[in-house]
Amino acid sequence: MICAEDEIGLGTGHDGIMVLEPDTKPGTPAAEYFNIESDIRIEVDLTPNRIDGASHIGVARDLAAYLKQKDNSIEVRWPSVDEFKIDNHDWPVQVKVENPEACTRYSGLTISGISVKESPDWLKNKLLAIGMTPINNVVDITNFILHEMGQPLHAFDGDKITGDKVLVKTLSKGTKFTTLDEKERELDDQDLMICNANEGMCIAGVFGGIDSGVTEKTSRIFLESACFNPVFVRKTARRHTLNTDASFRFERGTDPNITLYALKRAALLIKEVAGGNISSEIVDIYPEPVKHHDVELSLAHVDRLIGKKIESSQIRKILKALDIDIVAETEGLWRLAVPPYRVDVQREADVIEEILRVYGYNNVEAPHKLNSTIVYADKPNIGKLRNTIASQLVGAGFDEIMSNSLTKAAYYENSETFPEKQVVKLANPLSSDLNGMRQTLIFNALEAVRHNRNRQNADLRLFEFGNCYSLNPAKPASEVKGYREEEKLALIVTGNKISGIWNSEDQKISFFDLKTWCYNILERLGIDMQSCKEQPNENDLISEGLKITAADGKELFYMGMAHPTLLKKFDIDEPVYFAELNWQTLVKASAKKSVMFKEISKFPEVKRDLALLINKDVMFSQIKELALKAEKKLLKEVSLFDVYEGEKLGAGKKSYAVSFTLQDTTKTLKDKQIDKTMSNLTRVFEQELGAKLR
Repeated sequence: MICAEDEIGLGTGHDGIMVLEPDTKPGTPAAEYFNIESDIRIEVDLTPNRIDGASHIGVARDLAAYLKQKDNSIEVRWPSVDEFKIDNHDWPVQVKVENPEACTRYSGLTISGISVKESPDWLKNKLLAIGMTPINNVVDITNFILHEMGQPLHAFDGDKITGDKVLVKTLSKGTKFTTLDEKERELDDQDLMICNANEGMCIAGVFGGIDSGVTEKTSRIFLESACFNPVFVRKTARRHTLNTDASFRFERGTDPNITLYALKRAALLIKEVAGGNISSEIVDIYPEPVKHHDVELSLAHVDRLIGKKIESSQIRKILKALDIDIVAETEGLWRLAVPPYRVDVQREADVIEEILRVYGYNNVEAPHKLNSTIVYADKPNIGKLRNTIASQLVGAGFDEIMSNSLTKAAYYENSETFPEKQVVKLANPLSSDLNGMRQTLIFNALEAVRHNRNRQNADLRLFEFGNCYSLNPAKPASEVKGYREEEKLALIVTGNKISGIWNSEDQKISFFDLKTWCYNILERLGIDMQSCKEQPNENDLISEGLKITAADGKELFYMGMAHPTLLKKFDIDEPVYFAELNWQTLVKASAKKSVMFKEISKFPEVKRDLALLINKDVMFSQIKELALKAEKKLLKEVSLFDVYEGEKLGAGKKSYAVSFTLQDTTKTLKDKQIDKTMSNLTRVFEQELGAKLR
């Protein structure tokens, strides 16, 4: 193929195709022709807490700690910076840190008379070996130092530093700033910036600006080596969705005590590959030096947590290899000083973990016996109940979903049912779509419906067990009592109940199907459904809904059709029915019920029907409640089997056809007794509801 330099990863040039020497022998490997060295790459998978290992020296330092246990002569040799010296004082730059809480330490120097060009082969090969693309000799050195010792550096074009001033500060909210990727970004007033006398040059610890970067025209640079507050960098990187090698390290914590060494090392290398002179003293602003972490270690706790007694001399040797100093010793207690670069070791348990890691997990023998205790199990068994109901729903054709407890806080804007002020918001959200904890499962359920419908899966029966969270705005957010966590069970259905069957017409899922499934759950949990009360329930999330409460007034669940406005927001054009059950309330109610059984009656049931003309606002639940209250001995069941509305009935009227099941468990009912009972029920309906027989 005919390629440009950047097309085969040899550089950034795209001026034209690369022309080889005429005497180049066909078949010569490209790596040999371009003098590309081969190397062995070892990939290290770091856990988030081990940022001290995110460099070649960091890995070497950790490996040496292990090897020293067998050979005490092992040591990590850092490149020498003894040759560093100030060449002249021709270009001093004034540095001022206006936000010391965001910038722990800021170091820098100037280098004049440099020649920015392509890096030498040795430098390019080092970067290519770790998958980085060489840019120019100055930028390549900063990247080299970043991966060599884990300290991010930044080089500013000296001609862009207006007023020869470097200011570390924040800018006004809404300030426009164009980064190296040529994107204009709108800054927040919490974004720490590196500025000149007039404007911003770089988003501190995250990304450089397009105007202050090093180019082939650059002849002098200001070299920065700093330590920024991890929280500030993390928030800024998330806010602008910028993830760079520098932000990766600053977010997790860098070593403030290495900035000067990294600065000198980089300056010497830049002079080697780009020429120039160091033309200022080192500026080092470090108002509050970071101290070693003070940790107290109990040797008894070491033995207890590891499960094996390790000799104190061995522990002492491991700590020394890890650069952890023993500053004081009393009987069985050591006071330790842990270097700041170990950001993950700040507690006794962290130190013990380090001791075990170096000692070797495999060196801790498994015991020959296992001690166990009798564990008390709560009754009812919540996990077993959850599985029982899940199996019941799966048997009814439902699929279980699991969604993220983190959600979009904007869902709760202008909501009366779940006010936005009750949303538990995250201090450091990953994105605006995951910046709050859910108060209800309905939004997650509608997201699942939308996702499935967009993929031609429109007939859905879904359920989810999940925790919901809320904040009591009347209490301080710093108090645990101000927060509430509850487990809920959500059911959501939409589409067809029956479809694609040759001997049956398609049938839509309805409100009453969902109500039946909800009541089946109550019945399976042993809750007395006869004592449950139904109340109309409509709000900004649910229309044409019901709220079902227990005899003591506690809400068991609410259900209804998702509000049309809500469906429109989720771009769903089909009715969706939703129910949310208070799982903890149901479990407590279930615990109070004992299993009862009785002999099947030997005497027959009797059914009688009444056609009642009533007002439209009368609900069947009122009829059922009145009937069961009026006849407690013989009446076993009340059911509705027909509803009719028409002009012939009169304005505001409807007809209910209600069936009543009567039974006496001690004898056969006689007509006289049945007629008396039905007459009594008819009288109650006429008096209480204004009903008339049709």
